[in-house]
Amino acid sequence: MNTLSKSTTRKKLSTVLVSIALVIFTITACGNTKDVETLITEAKQHQQKGDDKAAIIQLKNALQQDPDNQEVRYLLGTLYNKTGDPHSAEKELSRAINLGMDPAKVLPDLGQALLNLGQFQQVLDKTEALPEDANLAEILVIRGNALLALGKLEDAKTHFEQALNEIPDFPDALIGLAKYSFSQRDIESAMHLADQAIASHPENTNAWFFKGDLLRAQGKVDSASEAYDQVIKLKPDHIAAYINRASIAIGKRNFDAARTDLETARRIASGNLLVMYTQALLDFTEGKHAVALETIQKVLSAAPDHMPSVLLAGATQFSLGSLLQAEQHVRRYLRADPNNLYAIKLMASILLRNRQAKQAIEVLTPALQVIQQDPQLFALAGESYMQVRDFTKATEYFEKANSLAPDNAALHTALALSKLGQGDRQSAINELETAVDLDTQSSRAGVLLVMAHLQTREFDKALSAVEELEKEQPDNPVFHNLKGGVYLGKNDLASARASFNKALSLQPDYFPAVSNLARIDMQENKPDVAKKRFEDILKKDKKHIQAMNALAGIALSQGKNDEATAWLERARNENPGEIQPALQLGAHYLRIGENKKALDLAKRLQGIHSDNLPVIELLAQAQLANDDKAAALENYQRLVARLPDSPTAHFRVASLHEAMQNPRAAADALKRALALKPDYLEAQIAQARLEIKNNNLDGALKLSKEIQKQHTQSPAGYELEGDLLMQQNKFTQAIGAYEKAFSLNKTNQLVIKQHAALNQSGKEKQANDRLTKWLNENPADSAVRLYLAGTLLAKKQYDSAIQHYHIILKDHPDHAATLNNLAWAYQQKKDPAALEYAEKAYQQAPESPAILDTLGWILIEQGEINRALPLLQKATSLAPNAATIRYHYAVGLFKSGDKTNAKKELEQLLASGQSFPEIEAAKKLLKEL
Repeated sequence: MNTLSKSTTRKKLSTVLVSIALVIFTITACGNTKDVETLITEAKQHQQKGDDKAAIIQLKNALQQDPDNQEVRYLLGTLYNKTGDPHSAEKELSRAINLGMDPAKVLPDLGQALLNLGQFQQVLDKTEALPEDANLAEILVIRGNALLALGKLEDAKTHFEQALNEIPDFPDALIGLAKYSFSQRDIESAMHLADQAIASHPENTNAWFFKGDLLRAQGKVDSASEAYDQVIKLKPDHIAAYINRASIAIGKRNFDAARTDLETARRIASGNLLVMYTQALLDFTEGKHAVALETIQKVLSAAPDHMPSVLLAGATQFSLGSLLQAEQHVRRYLRADPNNLYAIKLMASILLRNRQAKQAIEVLTPALQVIQQDPQLFALAGESYMQVRDFTKATEYFEKANSLAPDNAALHTALALSKLGQGDRQSAINELETAVDLDTQSSRAGVLLVMAHLQTREFDKALSAVEELEKEQPDNPVFHNLKGGVYLGKNDLASARASFNKALSLQPDYFPAVSNLARIDMQENKPDVAKKRFEDILKKDKKHIQAMNALAGIALSQGKNDEATAWLERARNENPGEIQPALQLGAHYLRIGENKKALDLAKRLQGIHSDNLPVIELLAQAQLANDDKAAALENYQRLVARLPDSPTAHFRVASLHEAMQNPRAAADALKRALALKPDYLEAQIAQARLEIKNNNLDGALKLSKEIQKQHTQSPAGYELEGDLLMQQNKFTQAIGAYEKAFSLNKTNQLVIKQHAALNQSGKEKQANDRLTKWLNENPADSAVRLYLAGTLLAKKQYDSAIQHYHIILKDHPDHAATLNNLAWAYQQKKDPAALEYAEKAYQQAPESPAILDTLGWILIEQGEINRALPLLQKATSLAPNAATIRYHYAVGLFKSGDKTNAKKELEQLLASGQSFPEIEAAKKLLKEL
């Protein structure tokens, strides 16, 4: 390692010291620190030139040198007030007072900052004890404005009048009195006072600005804009004037002018929250909802209590489909300003989108009682009453909206829908025709007109209406598809097919036309042709959900559950980000009894979409299917909390309470469902069922009569009456009730009930003739045939029963109950075929106690004791209260040589007091033991 000589070392050290000295000198010379007074002077110079941003920078530099300088704090606070940052203004001005600055000087600016922050009571508290040298008139005006905001109008007026006593024609006091007059709806006086302030002080920007606001409040936006022009002419850096002028331009959809004003305002004060708010309003109005939301969230993070931003956030979230967040914002706004009409209408729209029509009506009702000239308000009321199916009220409000806006096609369309709900189809058609005439660009009314004619089976009129649509838009595949639908209604398949093919020639991937052509294929018994149509779509788009759903539907129609499952699972796998295929798959799993798969899928969906209502419902259904009633109830109650106006949700809760043996809670939930929908048939029947469980048959019968009155075209009320009469052994009367029900809807269930009633009343031949006639007309009805075979089996007419069971097996070769009954019938005839069918039944349902018993008993009678005994033991454990099965098991034990357990089993069985066909045989065997 080399060493330096002492002289070399000294030279190097000297060089370093010189370099350091030069650096220090350079820093001192270039960054000569300005004193605080110089910085204040420069800040004031910048302010005079209109450069508030530079002034603020210099004042902040001054604070770095002297943090406790009261004048710097005061000046900085006034600049923050001017640039629209009231939070920072309040902070600096309060600090100035705390540092000893004369409150008389600071209080007017501090009061203004607090007013801008909405802290009105603080304004009053801080200005209550005034110093003697305070500008009394200015403070009185600030206090008056705070009192106005707090609703203390007369006190406010007194303050403004006192200020005018101090300084006659004081413009801020005149403006305060004008505000008071405006609050009293005395527009004329308010305008007079504003003009007086301008006449006495034509250079006063506050007076011009207030006049602009006053004109704007009256809807005179052009005059208001001229007033703001004057403000800007007098004071080119008046941010609020640019903002208000931009707001007017946004309302007039003059977006370029609004952008220009906002850019100017941003140059004056880049961080101004009102500029940001108005920019968000511009973006929202232009349909840039995501951008608007991002901006408004920044405003709210800085000023969470800025109510206009809260309302705009609600409107933006609503437009983006985030209904929960939208509702939270708008509810918060309405707590602060409950009479704001825009907020009321927005809240009603949110509730309607959430299917909470009853709550929407509650929100709208106060406004409807006061406001009589707003067609949108009446339209929302009409839509709300439509949702609760009060078509009379809906029509009333739509007609009011129509009278105010007679040329609005959408209102005529809505009125038509309410007329349809009332059953007044002709008036509905007239309204739709008017809507079509008013708006030739939109096809909605025209399509509805076609549908209305189709509902009344007026096919020629429907065809004429759709041809008018075709003339307007000959290349629109929608209308050709609709025309095909009309031809389907006329049963003209050839013309229907031609129309659907025309739609496809215009748009080859138009799925509704493909689906309709497949529908014709299925009608013509050509399922392979129908399938190929959808398979061709999948060759071009392997993710096409509708095509896979259609293929699943065809598979289901052919009884091919596994194939349907495969298509639905493929739809889910190909579209992992889509929720609808997953929901459809979950519903399918439940439909085919794959309950565990349904539950697993619902839980996975819940992890991703925890607040999605259809997911919550699927989860509840899956939990119920898996016999987790408590969990299902919890999720249905979540649905009720989110959808309090949904009668279906309340009905589901009632059903679960009933299943969990909680009749009182079930009854309460049913009452809520029926309060929302008084003609809710399923809930009415459930109510009657609860009355039956409570042995209140008269109450249930009364409900059945009410159902008959309300649902004149439904068999449900008469069927319920028949069931009740059967329970009371009034068989002849039950026949009459069932016959009325059958006349309204000829179902196999009613055929079976009629047979039972006729049989019980001694009319066996008539009963059998009814069944025979039904089966002749409906030979494929396995349910009725199975019932008939069962009655024959009970009468020991084994040959006839066997004949019917074989007919059923031709279409349903694996039907376990049929196989089991057939085995039993053959066994009674001592036919060896009994074992064959019992074995087949066991293969299909190895956990069924009835099937285990049949096979076990046949084996006992054929001497195969060792194989029979485990089957009978299992049957007994699965159905411990089935007396016949327990008797068979006791016989099996006896024949196996286990007399002790056989005796014990028989003693317990006979001690139970049950009556069963083999009771005498059981007593005899017990004596032998």
